[in-house]
Amino acid sequence: MRRAPQILRLISSARTSRTYSTAQNKTHFGFTDVTEQEKEQKVHDVFANVAKKYDLMNDAMSMGVHRLWKDYYVGGLNIPYNAKILDMAGGTGDIAFRLCRHSATAKVTVSDINQPMLDVGKERANSEKDIQVNRLEWICANAEEMPFADNTYDLFTMSFGIRNCTHPDKVIQEAFRILKPGGQLAILEFSQVNSALKPIYDAYSFNVIPVLGEILASDRASYQYLVESIRKFPDQDGFSQIIRDKGFDNVRYENLTFGVCAIHKGVKPRK
Repeated sequence: MRRAPQILRLISSARTSRTYSTAQNKTHFGFTDVTEQEKEQKVHDVFANVAKKYDLMNDAMSMGVHRLWKDYYVGGLNIPYNAKILDMAGGTGDIAFRLCRHSATAKVTVSDINQPMLDVGKERANSEKDIQVNRLEWICANAEEMPFADNTYDLFTMSFGIRNCTHPDKVIQEAFRILKPGGQLAILEFSQVNSALKPIYDAYSFNVIPVLGEILASDRASYQYLVESIRKFPDQDGFSQIIRDKGFDNVRYENLTFGVCAIHKGVKPRK
């Protein structure tokens, strides 16, 4: 009989552990609560669905401004001679092509979890006359579990992709691991807009962008998710703290277009 309380405590502890585990396994897909496994599949499906119209929709959603953001982002990078660059969530090649044009010697590994996005990028690379395809490598991989060796790359870039990852902190941790000492991290991502513009920005985002998705890509739901995902991502200071917590030095950010998006940078210490 003396063992009964101990058994009851063990049962209670097991129930608590299972409850905690289940709670920890929950995340968000836009404004919807889902399991982590569900989110990964749903995000994969979103980008598989929009792959062929992704660049067209970026033009429509931003009225072409995304091109200026990306030009400014890449133009501000200090790329070493013969640099090895990992462009994660690089999909259709938008950033990789800019990197190749910005540096005549860099070699770029374009990685994305979604093979249809990479397929579009490869097709585009073959049609871009000023791009040397032998300077590009295309690898399908999960940003949270990168299949790359430690201390390999001089520069890690990621553009409008990290907010779609289930664990952004794991992505930053992996970026730290694969960068060489002294290597640079540079991430372009949607962020929190200036409060004075927020009502106009929200009205456009929620009322116009999903409709454009329906008209141009026959996919309202995917673009509804993309709008919602921006609101669930940490603000500029919150994301900067994640980068610091993973060991990066000289962490800073720069807002573009009143905070519609931001460029985040950090450096892996040389030790």
